Amino acid sequence: MPQTLPAPRRPVGDSEPTVPTLDELDHCIIHALRIDGRAPFSRIAEVLGVSTQTVARRYGRLSSELSLRVVGVVNPRQPSAGKWILRLTASPNTAQNVAQSLARRDDTAWVRLMSGGTEICFVMNSAAHHTLLFREIPRVASIAEVSAHRLLHTYLGGPTAWQGHTAALTDGQQEQLRRTCDAVDTPDEPKFRASLPQADWHLLAALQRNGRISYTDLAAETGQSSSTITRRLAALQAGGMLTFDVEISAEVYGVTTQALLWMSVAPSHLNQVANTLIQHKELAFLASTTGPTNLVALVLCRTPSELHEYLAHRLSALDSIRMLETSPVQRTLKTCSPFLQSAQHPQV
Repeated sequence: MPQTLPAPRRPVGDSEPTVPTLDELDHCIIHALRIDGRAPFSRIAEVLGVSTQTVARRYGRLSSELSLRVVGVVNPRQPSAGKWILRLTASPNTAQNVAQSLARRDDTAWVRLMSGGTEICFVMNSAAHHTLLFREIPRVASIAEVSAHRLLHTYLGGPTAWQGHTAALTDGQQEQLRRTCDAVDTPDEPKFRASLPQADWHLLAALQRNGRISYTDLAAETGQSSSTITRRLAALQAGGMLTFDVEISAEVYGVTTQALLWMSVAPSHLNQVANTLIQHKELAFLASTTGPTNLVALVLCRTPSELHEYLAHRLSALDSIRMLETSPVQRTLKTCSPFLQSAQHPQV
């Protein structure tokens, strides 16, 4: 199997806790969950050639020590739905409080403190962004600048994982997991529904809290039978309304330097540049947006020097990128989950 990046070593005497290291089996389990977040431990064990108890024990360790979580991600199909990425600039003494308030909302994701700690960048759904922009933000005197960018198309991110998460399993093992997943009988589900029954929203909310919650517990939470839950979950996945993502700190992969890249690309070359960028192992997210820049990307590197090399050599070779702004990530307060990460295991 391909070798994985070692976890970074901290200087002697550093007061920050040491990040637990991952071995080959840990990386394989995380990769398997990226392919199918609800795959039974027994199926993962069969693919990896280990016991079910071993996979369950490793998953428990990853969850307790590294806050690994599988979460359901809701992807509304309505034309009026969608997501926006917002950038706020606040005063140095209030930026962190503003960011924490945004992270506590159930309509935000990927809340980050950027640059020198005065910029906040986050994603939120279309239904709520208008109220936030025109009613709530104007009341906060410490917010000096605001810009909002509609996410038009995601080229990389979510189920299309960062390559650092997907380098552990062989092609044969990945295909075996996908074949088993595809073999599950899923009912036809229209690609667009104007609305969902309230019971489905209760189901989606439970899966956002814990993507691996059992069918029995889902039935208890939603008041539906296990058979109904199984059928509706399969239908929501088949219709594209529900996907699953894996939350874990990038630091365990040796990543110490993250940045958002805001790029301006000639419209006629947008897809060509994007299709080139998604092959870059450094990128974990790439999407087209509205605004003065039309591509935004998240880059993950092991060191600042590695980020410099990426910007100076790989990106500079793409002549169609007419302008580039690099905004370093100082701290991630919230990822794809609608709930805060554990304070004991903050994301890097």
